[in-house]
Amino acid sequence: MVLWVFGYGSLVWNPGFDFDEKIIGFIRDYRRVFDLACIDHRGTPENPARTLTLEPTEGSICWGAAYCIRGDPEREREAMEYLERRECEYDQKTIVDFYKDEDSMEPTLTGVLVFTSTPDKLLNKYYLGPAPLEQMASQIATASGPCGNNRDYLFRLEKALFDIGHEEDTVIELANEVRNVLGKVGKKKPIGPTTHLPFMSFISGVQVHPLAEAAVAIDS
Repeated sequence: MVLWVFGYGSLVWNPGFDFDEKIIGFIRDYRRVFDLACIDHRGTPENPARTLTLEPTEGSICWGAAYCIRGDPEREREAMEYLERRECEYDQKTIVDFYKDEDSMEPTLTGVLVFTSTPDKLLNKYYLGPAPLEQMASQIATASGPCGNNRDYLFRLEKALFDIGHEEDTVIELANEVRNVLGKVGKKKPIGPTTHLPFMSFISGVQVHPLAEAAVAIDS
């Protein structure tokens, strides 16, 4: 038995379950969007966080990480139970092809599981839908919950995509807009002689260390 799970958000940097193999790659015809509400990890019902889901978009690719659990039904069951608790805002499980080479149309893996959500506010209470950049940035800059700030989630995603060599313009643009909001609200002092703000500039009280691959932490 083999289970492959594709992560495109916090699973990229913090899978939180025991796995046998990790491959960096992408899926086709989907793009990352911050259109899903999180009310129990990095937000609250009163002030929901904005977290990632996938939007079907022909011709797009979404980079992330695929994780494999093989040969052990009990470990597979434990991983799925953990993921279903962690990804509780996602109401769908989608099967996708996974690729490593952008120049090839032959998938590296087939039958890969990914958590997605129904893009309908009537059918899915967690679906927020798109919003103007400034509105999303304001929401992300101020939302927080038991797992931390919404902005930390965004900044860690930005860094994770940089670390795997596949930065994303829309993520960078949103992260920079959140930094602008934080600078205005908090009246931050300049970080140094340059106006460039590094990935982790506004993650409060955090020392950056590599995460153990099997580190367990609930996040969304």
